[in-house]
Amino acid sequence: MPAVNTVLVVGAGLAGTGTAILLASRGVAVDLVETRPAIGAGGSGITLQGNALRVLRDLGVWPAVRAGGYCFDSLGLRAPDGSLLAEFPDARTGGPDLPATLGMPRPALARVLGDRAREAGAKIRFGLSPTELTEDGDVTFSDGSTGRYDLVVGADGIRSATRGLLGIDARTRATGMGIWRAFGPRPASVTRTDLCYGGPCYIAGYCPTGEDSLYAYVVEKARNRSFLTPEQRLATLRDLAAGYHGPWDEIRETLVDPARVNYTWFETHVVPPPWHRGRVVLIGDAAHACPPTLAQGGAQALEDAAVLAELVLAADALDDDLLAAFTARRYGRARAVVDASNQLGQWLLDGVRGDVPGLMREIATLVTPPA
Repeated sequence: MPAVNTVLVVGAGLAGTGTAILLASRGVAVDLVETRPAIGAGGSGITLQGNALRVLRDLGVWPAVRAGGYCFDSLGLRAPDGSLLAEFPDARTGGPDLPATLGMPRPALARVLGDRAREAGAKIRFGLSPTELTEDGDVTFSDGSTGRYDLVVGADGIRSATRGLLGIDARTRATGMGIWRAFGPRPASVTRTDLCYGGPCYIAGYCPTGEDSLYAYVVEKARNRSFLTPEQRLATLRDLAAGYHGPWDEIRETLVDPARVNYTWFETHVVPPPWHRGRVVLIGDAAHACPPTLAQGGAQALEDAAVLAELVLAADALDDDLLAAFTARRYGRARAVVDASNQLGQWLLDGVRGDVPGLMREIATLVTPPA
């Protein structure tokens, strides 16, 4: 018997849906609540490396993810003029039977995971969030309803309401970078992620997300862009992208829809141990927010789900030691990934030519399973 019979998962992102699938598929009664009105309502694209794909395979969604995304096994570095400086074989951190990397539209991935959670037996409720929460698992929701759970999993993102209700200080900070993202058609010249360090921005890159789609991004010094109209945001992105060539010349011509452009700041934190209070535990961005410079945020969220479910399903009872063991398993690894992502960002902010390939190899070694 698993250590719990009833679980509330707060947040229907990667960490939350992953946890719901793994527990519900083993007979645990799972309620999954999400403040948004629907899964997969927005977003551009996501880059998933092999360690994320390994968990997606365990969730039973790999065939659907592979069909809906774009797989590739190398990483390119380009100069602002578009010339290819180097191409590196990307580490297969999920094992030899999975591709190194897959790009996918975020809404499509969210729908695949949401459908799988329902199929596994999880009950999903939208437009709902906890307003009161005790460490014993007593919950009052925003619609006035209440519940009592053996375990509450706070997977509700960087501004986690669960974390706030527990009184845990995450010390979230902006890193000094802002990212423009756009979603659009994939030119035939884009068959992998290429990164450009330099030019008018810190980073310019793109990732194929399907046979007919990609997302492209440029990273600049964080600025207040909130006053811009959608049309001005599109014009700003196009102006910044004009400093990059090669495949960017084709991509830039497709940037015509203001609704497909968004701008956010890089933010980061790692909550100090423990990540639980009583029967309530934090996972994913609620516990460790990783800037996207190393494309590991989604992977770390999925790894959290896998480890938490493994421990809960293998135990006979839920106690402080079990949840402390979860933090012990995940804290060092997540901390190392977040620190490396922040290190890369700091090199770029400082204008230092750091060992980017070496840093990427270090992370690949960290997240690759032993032979």
